[in-house]
Amino acid sequence: MSDIKIVPAGTVTSPIGFSAGGVFAGIKTPGEGKLDIGIVYSDRPCDTAGTFSQNSVVSPSVTVTRGLVESGRTIRAVIANSGCANCAVGEYGLKDAQEMAAIAADKLGINPDEVAVGSTGVIGVELPMALIRDHVPQITLKEEGGDEFATAILTTDTRTKHIAATFKVGGSSVTIGGVSKGSGMIHPNMATMLAFITTDAEIENTFMKQTLREVVQLTFNQIDVDGDQSTNDTVLLMANGAAGNPTISGGDEASEEFRAALYAVARHLAKEIARDGEGARTLMEVTVEGAESHEDARKAARSIASSLLVKTAVYGRDPNWGRIMMALGKSEIKLEEPKVRVFINDIQIVAEGRAIAYNIQSVVSALGQGEVRIRVSLDVGEGRGTAWGCDLTEEYVVFNSAYTT
Repeated sequence: MSDIKIVPAGTVTSPIGFSAGGVFAGIKTPGEGKLDIGIVYSDRPCDTAGTFSQNSVVSPSVTVTRGLVESGRTIRAVIANSGCANCAVGEYGLKDAQEMAAIAADKLGINPDEVAVGSTGVIGVELPMALIRDHVPQITLKEEGGDEFATAILTTDTRTKHIAATFKVGGSSVTIGGVSKGSGMIHPNMATMLAFITTDAEIENTFMKQTLREVVQLTFNQIDVDGDQSTNDTVLLMANGAAGNPTISGGDEASEEFRAALYAVARHLAKEIARDGEGARTLMEVTVEGAESHEDARKAARSIASSLLVKTAVYGRDPNWGRIMMALGKSEIKLEEPKVRVFINDIQIVAEGRAIAYNIQSVVSALGQGEVRIRVSLDVGEGRGTAWGCDLTEEYVVFNSAYTT
């Protein structure tokens, strides 16, 4: 297998044929460098796969995009706004999402059924369609416009999140680019945020959909900030075939290479969301190994990463390993307590299910680093899984106590 290479300063427009741009329309409060509507555009039709929120309350923007994906239509563009979730606003939500698609389609000279829609922001507020009508035509699409789009979809995020990777298939260079946003209301049951991934690969649609589902399960579904699941979750993968590679359809080396590259892109975007959690200071990476199955390991890792008590212990630099044991146990997976071992940044603090002698100050120091790795070994099987989270700070509580005021 060829090496997967990260593209320097790569974005969602790094694959051939994609361009993007953004504009400030006034949906969000003004500020230096702020943008709040963006478009990603492909110069040719894209086979598309997607995964969406499982919340029972869902934004009509998700409804529109999910309908396009489930219909099997090719898509040429995504229009996304920040500052307004377009959710819980009655019948106007669907009409406004459809009009957003039509406005973008008119600008691009394509059919509205070729435009996906994404929204993120405050729930219960209608989209300001007059502003959207006025400003979408002002968006300038550029091959180097990926960072503008990444900026346009930010809400409480402190920075943009994007990446691109490239690899060889049959002599052709294939690129996958991605962008995501998310900082709060993060506890995925699909993916609690927006993520748009593009590729110039020629790829069979059924294989692409299956691969996206598998990768989402391992990445976006394994992150947590605050235990709350969004109403606007969307992960969209668009493939336009511009690389001219032999079709990737599964069961060969090229397919494994594509899956590995997609995983690398999604994993980076997912980790950056966890790292950028509202008020967070520390990225937590939780690995459970030796579980009865990979599914059990992922479930247990996510239980630990999402535990509020574990999060606050990391924030307080408190080596309270009992909280890790509690969070492991509440996952209800099969384990044998006398076999459990726990490590923090490779310092062992639990053996045979109970405390061992260790240097407390070393663990306190480890918990003060920008990244904290918690590893739990169960020794009952070969299953392994990883989840990512962040510490829970006073800043999170203060920020969210006055989110709309």
